[in-house]
Amino acid sequence: MIPDGFTDLAPGKIASVVTYLEMRERPPQKDASPSQITLRGVRDPDLNWYRALFRRAGVQWLWFSRLEMTDQQLAAILNSPSNELFVAEHGRSEIGMAELDRSQLPDVEITFFGLFPEAIGMHFGRAFIAAVLDRAWLHSTGRVWLHTCNLDAPAALSFYMKCGFRPYKQAIEVADDPRIRGILPEDTAPHVPIIR
Repeated sequence: MIPDGFTDLAPGKIASVVTYLEMRERPPQKDASPSQITLRGVRDPDLNWYRALFRRAGVQWLWFSRLEMTDQQLAAILNSPSNELFVAEHGRSEIGMAELDRSQLPDVEITFFGLFPEAIGMHFGRAFIAAVLDRAWLHSTGRVWLHTCNLDAPAALSFYMKCGFRPYKQAIEVADDPRIRGILPEDTAPHVPIIR
């Protein structure tokens, strides 16, 4: 249990406030957006390709969980029948990536959802999440959930809430700073200071 007030972190650690959000009903279908997004499913991806995709979507937000996995650990997740990986496309341009985890049906987790830096601010987010939700609500889905944290894009939490997700839990995540461990470059996410 975390006590009230301030808690010092050891040097080399980072902390984030994680908010868990859920959607218990399929959102109403809307007319096709002018910024039409298509999702290209990718099965059994090359691990180096996947890691580059993951970095492209999340390096600025300190996404590192998949980057510290061994090849065997990562392949087990990505090649699982319950995992779905998508590359979002607008026309011929790749604009983001998303993953779904169906291992705990009827709950479906959006494990990753990220626009690539060059697509941020281009008004693709709503159409992208709508396409992901269309996939998430297939079959016998009873709940779709995800989590975000204060290291993510500043608008992420409000974006998910505007899309119909409701917060249901918060947690504090403490981890070894991936920049000190060499998983990410030291100049990554300059808005989060490195404390040695």
